[in-house]
Amino acid sequence: MTDAAPRIKVGVGVWVWKDGKVLMGRRLVKNHSDNTFASPGGHLEFGESFEDCAKREAMEEAGIVVDNVRVTTVSNLLLWEGKHYVDIGLDAEWKSGEPQVLEPDKCAGWEWVDPKDLKEPLMVGDRLRIEAGQTGKWYFGTIK
Repeated sequence: MTDAAPRIKVGVGVWVWKDGKVLMGRRLVKNHSDNTFASPGGHLEFGESFEDCAKREAMEEAGIVVDNVRVTTVSNLLLWEGKHYVDIGLDAEWKSGEPQVLEPDKCAGWEWVDPKDLKEPLMVGDRLRIEAGQTGKWYFGTIK
């Protein structure tokens, strides 16, 4: 017997900081985030910590090592029909490596951007990260 019930997914996005700039890329994935600008991130794996997920995603997507990872935002996203995400936003410091496109089917390229000059449209988790930085708020509750 298969379980066809919808599942909640946990998405993790990490703002990687280097010299006052953050690493951003344009997503190509054909889902709720296609053609948005976003930080590195992906799905939390079973048994994985938020911090380890952020480190893994930064390495898998951009080939960089990050350090000093910390949670910045938590939200419950019900924005897309048939999808339910718990979104965990994190900050981290760049440690080593030059950003490269390691998943060309998912990302058009990486660049270091001043957070005041982020391109639109931004992925929702990254937009919440901006608000968190401006207000000190970290929990955003349910967003529909």
